[in-house]
Amino acid sequence: MAGAAPDRAPDRASVRDLLLLMCAAFAMLLPGLFSLPPVDRDEPRYAVATSQMLDSHNFIDIRYQAQPRYLQPAGVYWLQSIPTALFSTPGHRAIWTFRLVSLFGAVGAVAMTGFMASRLFGRRAGLAAAVLLGACLSLGFEAKIAKTDAALLSSVVVAQFALMRAYLYPRPAWQVSAAFWAALGVGVLLKGPIILLVVGLTILALIACDRRAGWLKGLQVQWGLPLALAIALPWYMAIGLASHGEFYAIAIGHSLMGKVAAGQQAHGGPFGYHLIGFPITFWPGSLLAVLALPFVWRERRAPVIRFLLCWIIPSWIVFELVKTKLPHYVLPLFPAIACLTALALFSPKAPVRPWLRWVFAAFCALWIAVSVGLSVAAPAAIWAYLGRIDPLAVALSLPALACVAALIWSMMSRKPEWAVAAVAGAAVFTSLDIYQVAAPQLQTFWMSPRIERLAQAVKPCPTERLISTPYHEPSLVFLHGPATTLLADTPAKAAETMTSACDVALVGQKQAPAFLARAAALSRPVRPLGQVTGRDYADGKTLTLTLYGAGQTAPPAPLIGR
Repeated sequence: MAGAAPDRAPDRASVRDLLLLMCAAFAMLLPGLFSLPPVDRDEPRYAVATSQMLDSHNFIDIRYQAQPRYLQPAGVYWLQSIPTALFSTPGHRAIWTFRLVSLFGAVGAVAMTGFMASRLFGRRAGLAAAVLLGACLSLGFEAKIAKTDAALLSSVVVAQFALMRAYLYPRPAWQVSAAFWAALGVGVLLKGPIILLVVGLTILALIACDRRAGWLKGLQVQWGLPLALAIALPWYMAIGLASHGEFYAIAIGHSLMGKVAAGQQAHGGPFGYHLIGFPITFWPGSLLAVLALPFVWRERRAPVIRFLLCWIIPSWIVFELVKTKLPHYVLPLFPAIACLTALALFSPKAPVRPWLRWVFAAFCALWIAVSVGLSVAAPAAIWAYLGRIDPLAVALSLPALACVAALIWSMMSRKPEWAVAAVAGAAVFTSLDIYQVAAPQLQTFWMSPRIERLAQAVKPCPTERLISTPYHEPSLVFLHGPATTLLADTPAKAAETMTSACDVALVGQKQAPAFLARAAALSRPVRPLGQVTGRDYADGKTLTLTLYGAGQTAPPAPLIGR
């Protein structure tokens, strides 16, 4: 019967279980938080906007340099400002302080999944669901990037599990309703309508399946909706007045509708993009998720399974239909996938049709290929770009491969606890290898930190301005400072902007003749101070950038910062 609840699980997770789970989550998600430089392009934009908000004390109208930052609400900037204000000072801000919100948002989502799922499904399945979520590659990346998605996931987890309680158990406690509406308000303040999309489609799908909606009365909309509005509405009203409505024109008319109608910023993809990427984005648990399909089909009429499917399927279809696609878009659906996978792990094995065995065998082969590739990615990248073997990278890849083998063995031996442990181990070793060991060494991809080191080494004045063309990466704006970094549209504009002896210009190799010609026409002699060469990982281009300072042409400067 619709809305009927499963038997309440007697073996709920204890406080000790949750503490161990949080330790495991930190082990899986922490590597790279301090070692990765600012990752272009979104992360440094958020960090710059938060820094400017702190410096200007304008907590309503958020800016990136002189441009309004109207693509997202202000919630994430407010959250990022707290650790940044506590652990840094103006002019000396490290990117890791901005990332703490994402880290704790991801850990919070994992811990809340373990707590809430254990109350609904039992201790083993609940904790396994949390580990599967914390181990997935998509959350592992978002947890160490200063953006909205990991923090938003916490709000989605709270809202959806509160909604599940209301669906499964009539007349839930008022705390459940309060958590639901508060999570909606926070989620809307973090990333606008995304949480409403996921929650709303879940509700509509449940009503369509059950042909009844009476269970929604338990959410106490009469006081719950005002609670959500009280959290989110004040800022939306304030920004509407401060921007004279421009925020809504850009956030809804340009950003939201633009993502739906066209692939913005070359982030397009065909229908099925997220399904094709699932073996990677939910790795290493993607193998277990696919093997859970027979169980899910057999139990599809059970209320808890129906709820989880209604959480996943409608929103997944919408994300596939939206023209703009990025791998993390389906992240709000991963807690439900983790729960279904965990339930299948600790339930009697469902029969598998013969033709499905071939499908599973093919997927297993694909998963093994992905697993081997990710496990050896770090030492392979160091060999390919640095021409040497890194013993530590190799040492970490070996236990990662061992965990992959252990996961396959545990599934064949029907040992679900070992399978969950193998998932966690693969995630920890791979994360350490890629984010902590390999990525920081690949200096050819991290151009902005090397540019900043060169600028600091040769700067003519304590307060010099850096004028850059065509290299416009936000990471350079963050590292050099939004007030002292100018992005010129053309090399001629860069020469015209270089009006002081304290100014330096960063010019691409192809743009250098036009820059020098315009500087000569303006009678502004310049001289090279050094060069930075590397690969812009954001678009794959190889760049050679020369830093010019004011003064008579001198003999070629040494190539600093290669």
